[in-house]
Amino acid sequence: MNGGARDGTTLAREIAERLNASLKSKTDILVCPPFINMEGVQFECEEADIAVGAQDCSDQENGAYTGQISASMIAEAGCTHVILGHSERRQYQNETNPLISRKAVKAHEHDLVTIICVGELEAERDAGRQENVVETQLAEAIPDCATAENTVIAYEPVWAIGTGKTASADDIRAMHAFIRAQLQKRFSDGGKFRILYGGSVKPSNAAEIFAVPNVNGALVGGASLKADDFLEIIRAA
Repeated sequence: MNGGARDGTTLAREIAERLNASLKSKTDILVCPPFINMEGVQFECEEADIAVGAQDCSDQENGAYTGQISASMIAEAGCTHVILGHSERRQYQNETNPLISRKAVKAHEHDLVTIICVGELEAERDAGRQENVVETQLAEAIPDCATAENTVIAYEPVWAIGTGKTASADDIRAMHAFIRAQLQKRFSDGGKFRILYGGSVKPSNAAEIFAVPNVNGALVGGASLKADDFLEIIRAA
């Protein structure tokens, strides 16, 4: 929740104008602005092969749900993706795994790719429960209709989001391998799901993170608010 509509449009334009053909051909780039910024960002990204998604959607199709945005509205706006179950929504909006699963079903009904977020709190990691927490989130938040084509998993250790802390390469390697194994147990195409890392990704650590096995991209937070930083992360990818 940063900047107004003009700020979002300006940022999208700066990123789009500075992307060269090589970067665009070697990476898939997605930006997910606040709803108020959607139209301007969509306009700037359309010619630059940058996909646009939303930061959340409702689990309802339509109706008297003041303040909510449906998956059909998001798709009609030209979006291709939606982020679901981000740790901040889990924390501040008390979102549960079953609710996230219902949202994903709605998103898939409207051909949106869901980016489903999982990750443990610092206290849960300190207690050695990180795998138990993530296993439950994966089992309950990912619907049975998920495939490698319509679902991306983002691992975001909550203690590393916006704190400047980053999970070590060994921590990321272990958790991404664990997530991969859980996906392969449940889904026939579990080996093909993209698994993103999110948690204080920045230009100085992006290359190291992308080199870790089973890291197929990044869910970038604060660093995406500066075109220079976001473009450096894209180059690292």
